[in-house]
Amino acid sequence: MACGLPLAGTTAARAETCTFLRPIGGDGESNIVSKRVERPKVMPMGMLLGQTNWNTDFIVDQPYSRYKFFFTANSSDPNATYPVEGFMKFTDGTSLKVIDQEMSPPIGTGKMFGPFLAVPGKPASQMNFKVGASKNPEATGFSYRISVQGCN
Repeated sequence: MACGLPLAGTTAARAETCTFLRPIGGDGESNIVSKRVERPKVMPMGMLLGQTNWNTDFIVDQPYSRYKFFFTANSSDPNATYPVEGFMKFTDGTSLKVIDQEMSPPIGTGKMFGPFLAVPGKPASQMNFKVGASKNPEATGFSYRISVQGCN
């Protein structure tokens, strides 16, 4: 008669171990990045000038079998949507988009994306979060926290 309990002598499933990935260019103190969506400066003639802070890369310093992306809104505008994208970047210079969503998150609300399985035969070098885009100028000023974990 089966009762759903493990039989004597069987091993339980191995617990997943996850590690926060270090952000590139971070302060070295936290693996959680806080940012505010900024708009690039527009020059006369419509040319963009300056860098935006939409992209954040996290270094993959060892092989992992899957990755989890975490996003939390610190501020929000109920009339705006916030484009969120995530990419796995590989050592051969290619990338794979794993997140492509428009969000209207309430303040303090977190979301986990994934887990996303590692791609066999393609070692990962970085995980990339991109929040905010020129197609949605209402996203300017939105603040958020992001992090990425590698898991085995």
